[in-house]
Amino acid sequence: MKHEESGEYHVSSLLVLTQPAKRHEVAAAVALIEGAEVHAVSDEGKLVVTLEGGRQRQIIEAIDRINAVPSVISAALIYHQFDEQKQCEDLS
Repeated sequence: MKHEESGEYHVSSLLVLTQPAKRHEVAAAVALIEGAEVHAVSDEGKLVVTLEGGRQRQIIEAIDRINAVPSVISAALIYHQFDEQKQCEDLS
């Protein structure tokens, strides 16, 4: 994944609560969001998601997009960290 030259690198983790019957559809929709990765999906409708990006605004916009996915009840930020970078890095 290539990040913009913002001088920052952000990583966040979320717990996303969904309607259990729609959990796999929600997981697929979240996985399409740039910088998002779904790590776990429970039978109860809970998803563990990480977000990565070059700006804090990118993380906030991704959380807003997740909350707007049909069948999402809530997306709670669990952890957020950022580091400063000297230049753009290719992290793929």
